Amino acid sequence: MTILLNGDVHELPAPLSIRALLEGLAIDPRTVAVECNRVVVKRATYAETIVSDGAEVEIVAFVGGG
Repeated sequence: MTILLNGDVHELPAPLSIRALLEGLAIDPRTVAVECNRVVVKRATYAETIVSDGAEVEIVAFVGGG
């Protein structure tokens, strides 16, 4: 299965949740915002939001500074 992840083609073995995708990428879900098919996904729904073949996913990391 192929998705577009942050503008790059990314292969996945099967549809999976946003949470599982983040875990597979070793990304802490508390530190990012995720958009799937141009819709911002609420953190509370990461486990139930499924990434399917052809999905466009954007993951944006929070950056602190001062």
